[in-house]
Amino acid sequence: MSQFVVRGGHKLSGTIVPQGAKNEALQIISAVLLTAESVTITNIPDILDVNLLIELLQEMGVKVQRPQRDTCIFQADDVDVDYLHSPAFHKKSGRLRGSVMLAGPMLARFKKAFVPKPGGDKIGRRRLDTHIIGFEKLGATFTYHPEDGFYHLSGDAMQGTYILLDEPSVTGTANIVMAASLTPGTTTIYNAACEPYLQQLCAMINRMGGKISGIGSNLLSIEGVSSLQGTEHRMLPDMIEIGSFIGLAAMTQSNIRIQGCGIPHLGIIPEKFRQLGIQFSIDGDDIVVPEQDSYEIQTYMDGGVLTIYDHPWPGLTPDLLSIMLVVATQARGSVLIHQKMFESRLFFTDKLIDMGAQIILCDPHRAAVIGLGRSQNLRGITMSSPDIRAGVALLIAALSADGKSVIQNIEQIDRGYQNIDGRLQALGANIVRE
Repeated sequence: MSQFVVRGGHKLSGTIVPQGAKNEALQIISAVLLTAESVTITNIPDILDVNLLIELLQEMGVKVQRPQRDTCIFQADDVDVDYLHSPAFHKKSGRLRGSVMLAGPMLARFKKAFVPKPGGDKIGRRRLDTHIIGFEKLGATFTYHPEDGFYHLSGDAMQGTYILLDEPSVTGTANIVMAASLTPGTTTIYNAACEPYLQQLCAMINRMGGKISGIGSNLLSIEGVSSLQGTEHRMLPDMIEIGSFIGLAAMTQSNIRIQGCGIPHLGIIPEKFRQLGIQFSIDGDDIVVPEQDSYEIQTYMDGGVLTIYDHPWPGLTPDLLSIMLVVATQARGSVLIHQKMFESRLFFTDKLIDMGAQIILCDPHRAAVIGLGRSQNLRGITMSSPDIRAGVALLIAALSADGKSVIQNIEQIDRGYQNIDGRLQALGANIVRE
């Protein structure tokens, strides 16, 4: 297995361009199954999870041209539906949580789908209930077959209906939207997710001839149509990468320009980094983080300790809490990081404590960080990446630390970050892949 060898303590400088959004890619690429016509997608991130999904589509019979690494032309005019019930699909999809996103378009267009038990990160339990219950309310039937590990779904009797989601799941909402787009009648989804990536999916389906209203709100209305056409779509820059680079600049006291951020789609993310005391400016569609000797965590107006927590959009995405926790270790002041959604995502804090950070892991969901204010640098250690986001958080810690760090299991990082070592080397980072 590969590893990163990092020699930290060096200031970085230069310009870095965020990749296309991973979480958007898994939805948008699945949506090409909704039509037999050609769909061109640009700004695709060249990362393991996305490439694995593209491979799955090819094995299903979808024609894929890739004139550039960030551009694909898909045509799903000869799909092998039964491939989704094969051992080959089961093996490959088990490595990719995003494979569940194929179920919605398959039900919509082909009236059947097969969903394996979820795979992906070890960050806590990830339920499929929202997806399956949503399909059921549309009239789909499903049975779980323990002998092959698949949920078998049939959509022959699907009809538009009213759906109140028990949680505003992004992937659950996306899957139901795709299923409803070709289902007769009108489907209303209340408590729908409204993240920018979901907005992008709905806008793409509308360009294909779909009829979705309420985009950007938590109340979506989908009028089913008989067929959808081809289209072109460009993905947003990845907001998690943008946040990661803001944190990297602050931790390493670097001057970094993050180019092409899609500022209007970042929501509350910039404000949350400002609450940690990080200074930056907006220059057109770029974020410029200047070199700063120190940064101080804000307190509440009554002097209380700041709490940063994840929340459905337009609240803070949970994928950035690992980064913010690491950034807080070298701030002045204290903060409580509350990770509500996943019960194992803060378990990487023991590695930061070994590096010299002052952190109290209160329980699986909460960590109190006492900032060192740069009075004591983190020290390099050997550690393993437990998941995509914690892996990059540990990489940021290593780049700011004194001495040598070794980060193992970097395949996790590669699943979500495109050529991260090469892009960091271009900024002056001392990082080697071995």
